[in-house]
Amino acid sequence: MDAVILAGGEEEIGSPLYDYTHGKNKTLLDLAGKTMIQWSVDALTGAESVDRLHVIGLDESAGISSEKPLEYYPDQGSMLSNILAGIELVHARNPGASHILLASGDIPAITPEIVDWRIQTGLERDVDIDYAVVEKDVMETRFPGANRSYIKLRDHMVCGGDMNLVHVKMIDARDLWEKLVAARKNVLKQAVLVGWDLLLLLLIRQLTLAHAEKRVCENLSITGHVTISPYAEVAMDIDKPHQLEILRADLARVRPPG
Repeated sequence: MDAVILAGGEEEIGSPLYDYTHGKNKTLLDLAGKTMIQWSVDALTGAESVDRLHVIGLDESAGISSEKPLEYYPDQGSMLSNILAGIELVHARNPGASHILLASGDIPAITPEIVDWRIQTGLERDVDIDYAVVEKDVMETRFPGANRSYIKLRDHMVCGGDMNLVHVKMIDARDLWEKLVAARKNVLKQAVLVGWDLLLLLLIRQLTLAHAEKRVCENLSITGHVTISPYAEVAMDIDKPHQLEILRADLARVRPPG
């Protein structure tokens, strides 16, 4: 399978990690002897299920090493454009591909075993989008103090993952991607997108994960599935200084470079 690594964007003044990056790409920050992006690439190249890698948002100056074919593509200016570019690139390079692994460049704690598990579970159902979530107790046990943002459902409390599978036909769903990206941090846009009744059930803690999966897919006219990951690493991205320090310490302890 082709893996698209979303590594675009530079830290702006006032962003939580600006004092660390000084405006440069955060995936180039050092974590226990390797750059953030190199940790992610090592896990992806070590996975038996991954054949090729496409890094969006960096160029050869990043100095990434890979045992498998790796291509760089410039940042397209937005998350939406980077996602669509990734799907288009894989479709052009590998016309026979049915699914693509979309991975964030800031999840350095993933391992080859986790990547293979994610791809295997994502292919068990032939859906447009297979989205991973991690339960709060799993996250807090593995990474105490990570302080992720959680969604409180009736039967679960979860945070979103950063390694998901999409069908190549989603290349034609630009309007849907625009809505999904625009609604990421806007409650009103989320309500319009998935339905006010669904949002109400969520607010009063009466919405189950299965119900949410079914209704969102119906409202968006797609097929989808939510996979509960037993691996917290799938959702342990780096947005804030304390998360950076947690992963620096964790990687130095459990997987020394080399």
